Amino acid sequence: MTTNKVGLFKNFSFGTQVRKSPYAEATVRWGAQKFSVYNHMYIPRDFGDPVQNFWNLVNDAILCDVSVERQVEITGPDAARFVQYMNCRDLSKCQVGQCKYVLLTDQDGGIINDPILLKLGENHFWLSIADSDVLLWAKGLAVNAGMDVHIAEPDVSPLQLQGPKSRDILRAAFGDGPAALKYFWFTEHEWEGIPLIISRTGWSSELGYEIYLREGAAGDRLWEYLMEVGEPMGLHPGHTSSIRRIEGAMLSYQADMTLENNPFELGMDRLVNLDMEADFVSKAALTRIAENGVEKLSVGLELEGPPLEGSNDEYWPIMIDGLIVGRVTSAIYSPRLEKTIALAMMTKQYAELGTQGVVETTERSRNCIVVPKPFYDPNKSLAARD
Repeated sequence: MTTNKVGLFKNFSFGTQVRKSPYAEATVRWGAQKFSVYNHMYIPRDFGDPVQNFWNLVNDAILCDVSVERQVEITGPDAARFVQYMNCRDLSKCQVGQCKYVLLTDQDGGIINDPILLKLGENHFWLSIADSDVLLWAKGLAVNAGMDVHIAEPDVSPLQLQGPKSRDILRAAFGDGPAALKYFWFTEHEWEGIPLIISRTGWSSELGYEIYLREGAAGDRLWEYLMEVGEPMGLHPGHTSSIRRIEGAMLSYQADMTLENNPFELGMDRLVNLDMEADFVSKAALTRIAENGVEKLSVGLELEGPPLEGSNDEYWPIMIDGLIVGRVTSAIYSPRLEKTIALAMMTKQYAELGTQGVVETTERSRNCIVVPKPFYDPNKSLAARD
């Protein structure tokens, strides 16, 4: 599949203000048809049929360009204290080589981002971020924090290798060491003289890995190498699957949560440690919210009617007895469950399981019911399996 063609990506480009991935040309060669913008970068969103992409993920394996997950690197004598100050989860037991899903919260308890934290050293951290300007927030916070830290964006570009065949493909590409990683741990690895970090993480709710390239100039080589090794083993080029992430109730920043939301509304109480000794930006605000309670909650919905075509590109109101009681944030048809499923924010008094209402979609009204989430594999046994 490798060719000598260059400049294939020019048909998608808006100019220099949106950054290209080191894998951009390779993704176009391998079938990327549409892109969107995330963290001021292009991300492939379409390799053809999204349903086939879903089945490729859950039955085989897919390789996704997720270099838009930029890294905010925090180093310096006070790096550990500063990283704890930024987020509301207790990191006192986090070990070097470990990853943690964390929430960065502001002085009002609002969620700025929900990154994966990687601890590379006692005072060396990466925040692998969702779609918001964490680098700017961190730099602004550091100005007045009185801590000795250095904050930068390193030359790091991750790929996701996800799906039930991902472990065998990873072993064939990089050996037994990375393939033996436990869930939410990482290892440093050298490939053809190029430094990588490989983690047992991913945005798919399936078995999977993220491969952090630490030398962007080698992006094309790395993509082609992984496809060369993996294609005979069932690897497909692909994109992050909205079907699978909604099945897994994985919240998407800017869609299912924003700065207006706090962790308690989203059912993420486990990521808030108000009793820890260390201070953090939102400690006072989240303490007040915990004492006073919340007015809305994140829920799962099933929608009646024919299969939803595509996904929602606006927030659909949820009606009960003529009142708007919430809004759908992400909706999709799951071919595996044979249901249209959705994530939504609803007024707390209507958020109980079994509550019925009506969703006013763009095309039609659909009856809905509040159901448990995740919709599939609620214990995440697929992603965490050894």
